[in-house]
Amino acid sequence: MTYFFNPSVLLVWIGASWLIGLLGRNKRFGFVGNFLIAFVFSPLVGVIVLLASEPMAPRRPKHN
Repeated sequence: MTYFFNPSVLLVWIGASWLIGLLGRNKRFGFVGNFLIAFVFSPLVGVIVLLASEPMAPRRPKHN
């Protein structure tokens, strides 16, 4: 049987995307944004976006 795509590559791809999402949870795009960028484009592009993005702005408390 011929495989067109190795399943272990997919698992590594998802794992790397998950890690990039975790590292980017306090960045501008958050976990979901960084995970999706890494998953859809590639983990390498995800690392570049992660390094280029700014930290999230601190939240100011609401005054009543």
